[in-house]
Amino acid sequence: MYAERASVVQRAEVIAALSLALDLGTAEPLESALRTCIVALRLGERLGLSQADMHATYYVALLRHLGCTAQAPLAAEVFGDEMAAQSALNPYYLESRPDFFWELLRSIGRRRPPLGRATEVARVISGLPRLQGGAAASCEVAEMLALRLGFDPPIAAILRHAYERWDGKGEPGLVSGEAVALPMRIVQVAQDGCAFFRMGGVEAAIAMARRRTGHGLDPRIAELFGSEATHILEDLNDLPLWETVVALEPHVDRASSKLDLESAVHAMAGFVDLKSPYLVGHSSGVAAVAARAAERLGMPPDDVERLRHAALLHDLGRVGVSSTVWAAPRALGVSEWEAVRMHTYYGERILSCAPALARLGNLVGLHHERLDGSGYHRAAVASHMPLAARVLAAADVFQALREPRPHRAAHTVEAAADVLRREVQAGRLDVDAANAILEDAGAPLVRLRRTWPCGLSDREVEVLQLLARGCSNKQIAARLIISPKTAGHHVQHIYDKLGVSTRAAATLFAMQHDLLDRGASGVGSE
Repeated sequence: MYAERASVVQRAEVIAALSLALDLGTAEPLESALRTCIVALRLGERLGLSQADMHATYYVALLRHLGCTAQAPLAAEVFGDEMAAQSALNPYYLESRPDFFWELLRSIGRRRPPLGRATEVARVISGLPRLQGGAAASCEVAEMLALRLGFDPPIAAILRHAYERWDGKGEPGLVSGEAVALPMRIVQVAQDGCAFFRMGGVEAAIAMARRRTGHGLDPRIAELFGSEATHILEDLNDLPLWETVVALEPHVDRASSKLDLESAVHAMAGFVDLKSPYLVGHSSGVAAVAARAAERLGMPPDDVERLRHAALLHDLGRVGVSSTVWAAPRALGVSEWEAVRMHTYYGERILSCAPALARLGNLVGLHHERLDGSGYHRAAVASHMPLAARVLAAADVFQALREPRPHRAAHTVEAAADVLRREVQAGRLDVDAANAILEDAGAPLVRLRRTWPCGLSDREVEVLQLLARGCSNKQIAARLIISPKTAGHHVQHIYDKLGVSTRAAATLFAMQHDLLDRGASGVGSE
């Protein structure tokens, strides 16, 4: 059962999956943290680290940027597109301050004409002081989330050093030199080594380490990396990264390899909802609405639990879209909409990597689909949406309506219920899912005078359901207490209305329009 399997899962699988979301949130290529983890462990082995330090290094490598969503809204205000800024600047944070700011100036507005670029540079430079304290916020959030993920306080505390530097010029600037936790110093070398290896090969990675030795990076570790880089990096592009990282998890004791999934999904939901002030509490709100609706619908407790966890993670892919988009008080442009549509895909793909989360990913990928095929990212239709996905979709709509957005105030319960009813009547949301939510909210239910596709009558739908199940005219007649001749007439009328001439084609039509598992009460509109 899902609840039994999910109660305690492999920590490495879940954290490796979360690291992919952190890659998205920091505009790094997917699997960057996995590469960093492998290189950090190889450095740790050469440094003769204890098993406990290897364990800490492993998880710090995967979680270094766990607090990245904490300052995303403010960074978006300063840079306009914080994702583009991060992508350009990430490899240069540990350079000398003059070199870092040169890269910053070089990256701002590079595709704009000269006058526009000058204006953009002036705007960003004037906004930089507002970012002071952003690293401290990210580090505090990372530590809190790590504790919620079940890590021991000493490992969680290491994440406070994520943006510190060997020379003391990092942020928040509280420690320097060997006071920066050893696992973090190793991870800093590993992460930048991987970044420059990706950009320019082994020689670029070695040059980076030599340039930053004693400045941004621990000189002993940077020198070791420079001397061993060829061996450390040579097979990095050929490894199955996910499988390799999960297999490399250093074990301290049995408990250190296990994770409580309930706490983990709540931590991941909090990580997502920090992406925008408009999203704070959204994931937990959707989870509560969906779970109560599922219980009203009589779903088995195991399925309710799975749905609740999926609801907590349904927006995981949002972290890969700029906070500017989520805060836009206007209609989105084409490219912005394409980015939004991708968030369901990213969420599904991230979760599908971990066996413990794969069943949640299936639901997450469907939460913006609609019964009529007008949703995204698959444009799936009713027949591809199980009941849990329908409940999640309706719960997401209802909860979002009850929250403020950049372009509108929060809806009242009555106004949100009215929108939900209209979505059902338009054939986009499931009537049973919506009514369970409306009943829980104490709002009037959806009362539909149903219509069927192609003008089918209620009786013809009943005949089609039996026809699709392989019943003969005689068997249909017996089930519906009509004559075989009348049953035959119904079958012929069905064929005529559907434009088909065979049972197989009629059956396919019934499946495509979700007609097989419902009584003859329809899924149409008033």
